[in-house]
Amino acid sequence: MEESGFREPVLDAKSEVTGQLIDFQWKLGMAVSSDSCRSLKYPYVAVMLKVADHSGQVSSKSIEMTIPQFQNFYKQFKEIAAVIETV
Repeated sequence: MEESGFREPVLDAKSEVTGQLIDFQWKLGMAVSSDSCRSLKYPYVAVMLKVADHSGQVSSKSIEMTIPQFQNFYKQFKEIAAVIETV
């Protein structure tokens, strides 16, 4: 289920690095209801990132994704790791 206006995270190995990843946590969840919908029943992945900028200040970011979006996110991380191994 993709909400309108939601953009999938895009990781490009050619992008300029603007911060350092300090921590990466994820959890799998199941939304069962919300204020606007009585029954949702779809799985999602919540990702929590801690990133330090060039001055050392740490900020937290959180992202919720559907399972297919997370699979794409993971695939892109693997591609980045493969590029890093060649450097």
